[in-house]
Amino acid sequence: MIKTKNLTKYFGSLKALDEVSLEIKAGESLGLVGESGSGKTTLSRLILKLIEPTSGEIIYDGIENIRKDCQIVFQDPQTSLNPRIKIGEAISEPIKLHKTSNKVEALLKMVKLPAEFANRYPHELSGGERQRVGIARALASNPKFLILDEPVSALDVLIQVDILKLLKEIKQKFNLTYLFIAHDFSVIGYMCDRVVVMKDGQIVEVCLKDQLLNNPQHDYTRKLLFSVL
Repeated sequence: MIKTKNLTKYFGSLKALDEVSLEIKAGESLGLVGESGSGKTTLSRLILKLIEPTSGEIIYDGIENIRKDCQIVFQDPQTSLNPRIKIGEAISEPIKLHKTSNKVEALLKMVKLPAEFANRYPHELSGGERQRVGIARALASNPKFLILDEPVSALDVLIQVDILKLLKEIKQKFNLTYLFIAHDFSVIGYMCDRVVVMKDGQIVEVCLKDQLLNNPQHDYTRKLLFSVL
């Protein structure tokens, strides 16, 4: 679905991404792991065309409208929800923008929230509930591809499990493609088919999740894995 070729990004003299080439296959859940500063966020912003590459290219297959077909769910939905507007209005914004036939009530039901939440403000919801709203808002444009940027790392463990189950259900129901950014290897193991490991703006390993967890090939991958055991 998405292919990057020799993707490089400089911010001034800082090279944030160094000739990154990868493929994201339609229907898969691709994990993206690496320490802070490894280039994960820069790569996701480039894919969403929020920033432009210094060199290299991104090829989209079956994606006609980046703004509609590619959406993101952030780590902290509080930062992406306007505290002054109600939940229903926040979810309806992409519906109006992209002229989809979705309904706010149906989207809330999809993420297992009551319809009356449409009349609440973000501060009236728990962290897990706000994340469900963030997912509903991302789904409002009928996307084909979702970037999930540490979507459960700010939540309690029990809430994390519920959100991950929900994300799996939604992926299967709508045949979505996921790029799942995380640092928790148990989350990667539960959610992902393949995993990309990044270090200092470069890809150091691409493998199936079972290989990542049981037989990592790169020293840096082993270091990451052992640091959380």
